Amino acid sequence: MAFNLRNLSVLAYANGFTFWHYKATADDHAAMNAPSYFIEAGDMLSAGDVVLVTTLHAGRMLCIAPDTRGQRAVPLH
Repeated sequence: MAFNLRNLSVLAYANGFTFWHYKATADDHAAMNAPSYFIEAGDMLSAGDVVLVTTLHAGRMLCIAPDTRGQRAVPLH
């Protein structure tokens, strides 16, 4: 499956920071780490934003980082 903009929503926003939720359907976490996965939402996401991703089997948090091709989600450690 590819990224679906309808499954991305804002949970909280303050001082230029946005906390997002993304409900993934069939994509695995490796696919979401690809630099172009969130490209469709690139004009909405900012560096430093956090995305809580939930799938059918797990959840994880990703941080939006700048990339040469736009914004990229990277796992929080």
